[in-house]
Amino acid sequence: MSRQLLRYIVGCALNPSQSLRFSWHDELGELHEEVYPGNLGLAASWLIAPLSESREQWISACVASRANRTGVSVMISSRAAHLALRYPDASEVESYPMEEGAFWGNLFATPPRLYACYKESNVESSRALSRDCAAGLPEPEGGVRECPNIHIVGSCDLACGALSAIGGYRPSCVDDRGESWPAVITTFLP
Repeated sequence: MSRQLLRYIVGCALNPSQSLRFSWHDELGELHEEVYPGNLGLAASWLIAPLSESREQWISACVASRANRTGVSVMISSRAAHLALRYPDASEVESYPMEEGAFWGNLFATPPRLYACYKESNVESSRALSRDCAAGLPEPEGGVRECPNIHIVGSCDLACGALSAIGGYRPSCVDDRGESWPAVITTFLP
C-alpha cells in the first residue's frame, strides 16, 4: 500500500518528463527496481528542493481527488487554480461536464488532514460511477461512511467559492475548523 501511495504522490507531483527511480529489498533479500513516472507536475521542483507547504497541499489535494474506495478505475477531469490544471481544453470540458466535488488538505502535516465536498445535484451519479469519496457511502442506518482519511465537510456550494468562469474550478474551500485552503482540486465526471 505504501508503494501505491508513493506512485500516486509521484504522479501528482512530477511532470511527464520526470520519474522517481528507487530500489528495495524484500524479506527474502531480493532486489526490486522501481520507476514511478510523473504526470501532472504540481510540484516538479521536488526533485531538487524540499516541498513548500503550498506544494504539499497541491500534492495532497491531487492524491485525495484520485482516491477511490472500490479500486475501480474511473477517468476524471481534474481542474484547479494551479497552472498545471487551470485551463482544460474544450474537448475535456465537454467530455467531463458533471462536477463531482472538490478535495484539499495536507497529507504531509501532523496529523494529516484531507477534506472533500460534493456537488449536491450529482451525488447519485458520482456513486453510480463508484466515486464516493466526495459524498461518502450511504449507511443503512443513516449517515454516510467517509473514505479513510478524507473528511467530508458537506456541499461544495456552501464550503467553497463559486466555480471560476474560466477553467471551472473551485478557487478555495473551507474546512470544518473554518480555515480557508487555496490549493483545491475540483473533479468532474463524464
